[in-house]
Amino acid sequence: MLRNADIVELVALRRALHRRPEVSGAEVETARTIAAALSELAPSRLVRGLGGHGVAAVFDSGAPGPTVMFRAELDALPIPERPHVAWVSEIAGVSHVCGHDGHMAMLMGLGRLIAQRPVARGRVVLMFQPAEETGEGARAVTRDPGFAALAPDYAFAIHGLPGLPFGTVGMRPGLMNCASVGVKIRLLGKTAHAAEPEAGRSPMRALASLVPRLEALGPGGALDGDFRLVTLTHLGVGEPTFGIAPGEGVLHATLRAARDESLAALEDELRAQVGEAAQAAGLEVEISEHDRFAASINDPEATAIARAAMEALGMIHHAQGVPMRASEDFGLFGRTAKAAMLCLGVGEEAPALHNPDYDFPDDLIPLGAHLFERIARDLLG
Repeated sequence: MLRNADIVELVALRRALHRRPEVSGAEVETARTIAAALSELAPSRLVRGLGGHGVAAVFDSGAPGPTVMFRAELDALPIPERPHVAWVSEIAGVSHVCGHDGHMAMLMGLGRLIAQRPVARGRVVLMFQPAEETGEGARAVTRDPGFAALAPDYAFAIHGLPGLPFGTVGMRPGLMNCASVGVKIRLLGKTAHAAEPEAGRSPMRALASLVPRLEALGPGGALDGDFRLVTLTHLGVGEPTFGIAPGEGVLHATLRAARDESLAALEDELRAQVGEAAQAAGLEVEISEHDRFAASINDPEATAIARAAMEALGMIHHAQGVPMRASEDFGLFGRTAKAAMLCLGVGEEAPALHNPDYDFPDDLIPLGAHLFERIARDLLG
């Protein structure tokens, strides 16, 4: 059980991390702070620089048994925070309004509990992962040669979720978070004088035709196995002048699907539609992909283990709020481990994630830490 002094120090850590947020791939100071705090717990092994700035602490019992990984995220968002708490971000335009500061504090709480009372068998790995917000972090970590020695048999993560009653857990076996990818489309033609637009090749009509065609590929609807959604996030054409007929157009879209294979099929259909529109208008096409996330699928056994832990702790759990359209790159760990993502309720009236006034509630830190610990004890003693 976390002592009062532990909770006070974990809250202080959470608020210190909140003041100094760093965006994906730039988590230098955050990783240094986490590594220093982990060093005080005397883990069997401390690994730095995983997949960029990732940090992992290994608590090895020395006895045979499974490796159980618990993950938190290091990165923050390029979103200005509305000043509403004393520990407001000190970095202009960057904030922890997704709650990763709280996730790190919960995981550090687990570290304290394991350091105070080591597990009887197997290993506990605390994984502080970089670049979750871009979908690049888990991929970089799992591809890092150093990850092979840490590869888990089970993996668990907690994400705070506004809209759920405080302290309750939303979870289910199967789909938890959709697969997604950002697509940037450039249509390249030729500019012309605005008095003679026929002398150029404008992407205007091609872009206009693509808007309804692409949206029709992913109309949304019920979040079942057939779910697909195309969200157009940016559209631009030409320069803000009056004398030039445009020669270039740009369209950004986010594609989502309930399954990785559905997302791949959606991408193929989008490329076909774009190619057809470009060919008809005599335009060249450039397509680039960004922020790719695999679907996050909860393994039935890992979900059952988490459910038993919650019931032992008297925590209410349900399928409210899940699965989610939003993506989470934790799904990649589930390709090689039995994994489960758990959504811990922040409160029904709490500001939404990525809102400029979201702040992770400190009172959730011991709840998350003790849930993680119960899972670890149930598996490793």
